[in-house]
Amino acid sequence: MKIFSTLIGIVLFILFFGFALKNTQEVDLHLFLHYELRGPLVLMLLGFFVAGAVLGVLALTPTVFRHRRETNKHKTTINTLQASAQQANRPPQPDSVITQ
Repeated sequence: MKIFSTLIGIVLFILFFGFALKNTQEVDLHLFLHYELRGPLVLMLLGFFVAGAVLGVLALTPTVFRHRRETNKHKTTINTLQASAQQANRPPQPDSVITQ
């Protein structure tokens, strides 16, 4: 399986590298206040891809922390219930021993 995933990674790298070699022409990116960025198309696409990935991770961060907090709360509840169930399953201890 590891060989299969390595082969897929190599093929994807070759495809993306070929894409980068084919798209080296200069592009202009016009921003607000008459700012302008000029660079290769492939670098512009890579920059926007990275920026989108970072924004996606930042958008998911509160959800991940909320799920972790809820999971920890549920784990403590489960541990408390298991401990009380183990105490309830013990046979009652005699108060004193009567010998005759």
